Amino acid sequence: MKKLNIEFQELPYAVEEAMNRLRINIKFCGKNTRKILITSSMPNEGKSSVAINLWKMLAEAGFPAVLVDVDLRKSVIKDRHHIKDADKLPDLGYFLSGQSEMEDVIYETQVENAYIVPCMNLLENPSALLEDARFAELLDKLAETYRYVIIDSPPLGSVADAAQIASLCDGAALVVRAGETSRSLIKQSFQQLDQVGCTLLGVILNRAQTTGRAYKKYYGKYGKYYSQYGYGYGTYGKEAAASSDGTPSPRNANS
Repeated sequence: MKKLNIEFQELPYAVEEAMNRLRINIKFCGKNTRKILITSSMPNEGKSSVAINLWKMLAEAGFPAVLVDVDLRKSVIKDRHHIKDADKLPDLGYFLSGQSEMEDVIYETQVENAYIVPCMNLLENPSALLEDARFAELLDKLAETYRYVIIDSPPLGSVADAAQIASLCDGAALVVRAGETSRSLIKQSFQQLDQVGCTLLGVILNRAQTTGRAYKKYYGKYGKYYSQYGYGYGTYGKEAAASSDGTPSPRNANS
C-alpha cells in the first residue's frame, strides 16, 4: 500500500478537547455506525476540518479509520494539508471512473491506523459517478475493513451530491457555524437527511464563543488563557477563516 504524508495543524487545547468529546460521542453511537458523513448546510462552516481531525483522533485512539474525501467539486484537503505530488496519484475519481481499482486509491499515512481515499483532481460534475454502484460498493468494502469510514462531503445546500452520499451512510454529523447558519437552512438540512434515510447523529457547533462565565468557571485559570483566542478560537479561528473553511469546535455528536 502506498503512503501519503499529511501535514496536520496543531490544535489549541480547547479545540482538541472539543474534538476528543466528539470522538467519544461517535464511539457511543454503536458498533453498527461505521460509515459516518461529516457535512454542513453551506460552504465555509468547517466540515473538512472536523472530518480530518476526527479521523486522525479515532486512529490515534486505536481504531482503524479511513477518510474518504468525496467533496469532488471543491476539496480543500489536498492543498491545506500539503499532500505532495497529489496530481500524479490515482484518487477517488480514478476509481469511480474505472481507471483504478480500490486498492490503488487507498493510502496509508504517517499516523498509525489512519488511511485515506483522497480527492486529488477536482471534477466539474461527479453526480453520475456517485450514483453508480461502484461508489456504494467502495463504502461497503471499506466498512468491512475499517472500524470507521469518515466521509467528507459537499454541503447539503450547495449540490445534490451530499444527499446521494448521505443515502449510503449509517449516520451524519452536521457542522454548523455559530452565528452564521440560519435556522431555516439547518432545518432544511435535517429534512434532506431524513428524506434519504440517513440518521442524524448530532450537530457540531463550530466557532462557538468560549469566553462566557460558565466556561471560565469550569476551566478556572485556563479560562483567561482561552479568552485570548477571541470568538471561536481566536487566532486559530482567524487563520481558518482566511483559508475559507472553519476550525472544529464541536458541541457533541449524539444529541
